[in-house]
Amino acid sequence: MQVLFILFTLFVAVKGIEQSGLIAKLSGNIESGKYIPLKLILTTFFLSMLITNDVALIVIVPLTLTLSIRRLDILVILEALAANAGSALTPFGNPQNFFIYWFYDVNPAQFIVSIAPFSLLFLVLLILSSLAIQTESNRKKAATAGTVQKSIYIYPFFLIIVLLTVFRIFPVVAGSLVLIYALLLDRKALRVDYALLFSFFFFFGLADNMRSILLSEISHAKHVFFFSALASQIMSNVPTALLFAKFTTHWKALLWGTNAGGFGSLFGSLANLIAYKLYVTHEQTNNSALFTAKFLIIGYMAFFIAIGLYFALPGFQ
Repeated sequence: MQVLFILFTLFVAVKGIEQSGLIAKLSGNIESGKYIPLKLILTTFFLSMLITNDVALIVIVPLTLTLSIRRLDILVILEALAANAGSALTPFGNPQNFFIYWFYDVNPAQFIVSIAPFSLLFLVLLILSSLAIQTESNRKKAATAGTVQKSIYIYPFFLIIVLLTVFRIFPVVAGSLVLIYALLLDRKALRVDYALLFSFFFFFGLADNMRSILLSEISHAKHVFFFSALASQIMSNVPTALLFAKFTTHWKALLWGTNAGGFGSLFGSLANLIAYKLYVTHEQTNNSALFTAKFLIIGYMAFFIAIGLYFALPGFQ
């Protein structure tokens, strides 16, 4: 229940920041100057560390689709990879990270150090890839940043409070401040992803039942990594983390497996589906079959690189 409550307060704080116009205002500054693809990918990478990979893509991909980019499809795919790689670095970057962090009572510094090679390698690869994407001189209609609300100053403060509860500096109940403010003054901030929260709730029960049925523990870290990465391709990395946590004490292997599993298939991560849907439903894009093929090819290239990196770094197992 603590995990669900903190996730809920995090979703509300991020939703409030999104609606305040702060993120749109910041992302609008990316549109000018040189190296636009690089700036978009770096922004997605680092933004996902704080506001989750899903929200980072919801903000950045629509902005990307307003620009004149030669390889627009490739850039959106790279942004999806950047969101998954960047969010892997922090306990609150994505839901499966937060669950693993809280379930195993991991030290924050140890958590970040354990997954840092994964995120940093893909950061380098994504930077190099972005430099190969050229922009045209003519531009499409620029995205408007929208109206900035007074809550632009309030929700960042609430986000800090929630993050401090994640790091166990503040008690969990401190997150109630976000909910009280939203209930009284900003009901729109409560329009969060309740389906994901309910999925967490039901998978807790499913994982307990699976454990009682199988009555066995996955004992080897490499098995945990490999099977969690593969399972994520089918059932997504969030429910995979909830399921495997009941069978193993190897939290590092599970952390790597579920984050590596975010690459590859469209179902590996919710972020993948968000980027994919935003692209194929945009009025200026076409040939969704070709985009799907490119998405899968590049995604599985990243997936196998992540697997190779894990087995190449025995100290992180």
